[in-house]
Amino acid sequence: MKYNIALVRGDGIGPEIVDSAVRVLDKIADIYGHEFIYSSYLAGGAAIDEFGVPLPQETIDGCLASDSVLLGAVGGPKWDDQPPANRPERAILGLRAALGLFTNLRPAKIFPALANACTLRPDIAARGFDLVIVRELTGGIYFGERGRREGANGPEAYDTECYSVMEIERIAKVAFETAMKRRKSVVSIDKANVLESSRLWRETVERIAKDFPEVSLEHMYVDNAAMQLVRDPSHFDVVLTSNIFGDILSDEASQITGSIGMLASSSLGSTSRGLYEPIHGSAPDITGKGIANPIATILSAAMMLRFSFGLNVEADAIENAVNQTLNDGIRSADIAVNGQPTVGTAEMTDEILARL
Repeated sequence: MKYNIALVRGDGIGPEIVDSAVRVLDKIADIYGHEFIYSSYLAGGAAIDEFGVPLPQETIDGCLASDSVLLGAVGGPKWDDQPPANRPERAILGLRAALGLFTNLRPAKIFPALANACTLRPDIAARGFDLVIVRELTGGIYFGERGRREGANGPEAYDTECYSVMEIERIAKVAFETAMKRRKSVVSIDKANVLESSRLWRETVERIAKDFPEVSLEHMYVDNAAMQLVRDPSHFDVVLTSNIFGDILSDEASQITGSIGMLASSSLGSTSRGLYEPIHGSAPDITGKGIANPIATILSAAMMLRFSFGLNVEADAIENAVNQTLNDGIRSADIAVNGQPTVGTAEMTDEILARL
């Protein structure tokens, strides 16, 4: 099979970790007889430097012409003085919109070999957990009406949380379909005791649930969910939530795994084309030092094989190779504890390649 992959390396450690993922994809292509054709495009700070904007039309067109997109990371202090509409992070929002990506899938699991790096109590970490957060990406307060006005107490600002039935229906279907491939459990997160938008959210999710009788549905207020994630993350399988709640809870879930450098994510729409990226940032403090952990980006590439290309065996091979590398005690600096020896970006990639 032949696949066209758009590479958006971005800023900071982005180029380093994307190149590691490409090495792994090339090995997969060699083993399984595929052909991956790469085209590189600029976004974020690198695009600002070159074109004056974070997301050039050339990048949008190239990503739309691809079968899927692999993104590194964008941003850094170099571009902090950019106006809000021209900050590097706007590139990610722009790509999601241009590609019609309304779903963010963010797995959070604890690798048994990294249990001692987990920030939770040892007895909680020992139970293990493997959950995925299904976050709505293109609606809610981040995209609602906003502005400033004169209020009863003087100048004030406002942002509007707004969801349509259609937006809730399509993200709920993704969550239930995902649960059917896992442990058949969905926890829907809202604030229906306060917010009218959450009441519509809950009503709609309950209606969609009737189409998936094998999947159990539980509702949970967002404040309680935040507590339960650190109290007993093993309770969760598929977490369905809105844009702003998902933004917060997915970062919390990433932290309890032990390292943000281990977690992949995908943004998907109504077609097979997706945007795959690690959840960590551009890490300008370690850029060029060759010590960045490439695993999150490598696992993002595995998600691309699974969700966009339907190559489940190949995705399993990458995930198993990562697991074995960790089980064999190989550690990058961010996941090492108690004086363990560490390897750099290239060395970690070599170790994973050796186990494919």
